[in-house]
Amino acid sequence: MAEPARVALLVTCLVDLFRPSVGFAAVKLLEAAGCTVEVPRAQTCCGQPAYNSGDKNDAKAVARQVIAAFAGYDYVVAPSGSCAGMVKVHYPEMFADEPAMREQVAELAARTYELVSFLTDVRGMTAVAAQCSQRVTYHDSCSGLRELGVKAQPRKLLASVAGLQLDELLGAEICCGFGGTFAVKYPDISDKMATDKTADVEAAGADCVLAGDLGCLLQIAGKLSRAGSRVEARHVAEVLADMTDTVPPIGAPRS
Repeated sequence: MAEPARVALLVTCLVDLFRPSVGFAAVKLLEAAGCTVEVPRAQTCCGQPAYNSGDKNDAKAVARQVIAAFAGYDYVVAPSGSCAGMVKVHYPEMFADEPAMREQVAELAARTYELVSFLTDVRGMTAVAAQCSQRVTYHDSCSGLRELGVKAQPRKLLASVAGLQLDELLGAEICCGFGGTFAVKYPDISDKMATDKTADVEAAGADCVLAGDLGCLLQIAGKLSRAGSRVEARHVAEVLADMTDTVPPIGAPRS
C-alpha cells in the first residue's frame, strides 16, 4: 500500500444534492486505501455548467474559488470523471491566458483524480472487501473515458466483489445523452440517446447498471424508471464500498 496521503474530496454538486451516499462511499474507499480524507467546506461547483455554456468569465470565477479551497492537499479526488476532468483538463485551458495563474492551476490539475482511477493507479488498490449478488453491466462515462482514461480501473475492482457477475454492455462507450447542459439544449436528441442506451442495458440482461458519473446515472435511471424497467442503477463506488444492502438504487422511492 502507498504511503499515507491527505486527500480532499471534491464532492460534486450532483452527489451533494441528489446522492450523498456516493460521497460517503468515496470516503470509505479512500480511507481503506490509507488516506486521510477531508471535505473542504469552502468548495463550490467546479464551474462546468458555465464553461459548457460558453460563459468563460463566470466559469473562471467559480474555478478560482475551487483552486483556493483545495490548496495544500496531497490529492484532490472526485467521484466523477466529469468534474475531475473539468479541473484536470479544462482549468489549464481556461487559464492559459493568465500567466500568473498557470503554475497554480497546473499544480492543482496534476494532483486531481477521478475516484476509482486514484484508488487503482495511485494507491495501488487491487481488491475491495465487498459483496454484491447481482449481475451487473457498466456504462463508461464520456469524460472519465475520453479525458482521463478511466476504463479498466473500475472493472479491475469490480472483479474482486464477491458474488458479482459483470457482463459487458453493448455500446458501453457511447454517450447516454446527458452531457450536462446538452440534455437541456437538445432534449429530443438527448432522449433518443437515452432510449438507445437503456435498450442496450436491457439487452445485457443485468440486474443493475453501474457508472462512475452521477449525471449519466440520473439520465439512465430516469429513462429506465419511466419505461417500467426492473433494472437498477448505482454509482460504482456504492458497490465497491459494500453499500448495496443499505442504500437503495438511484431513483428508488425513499422509505
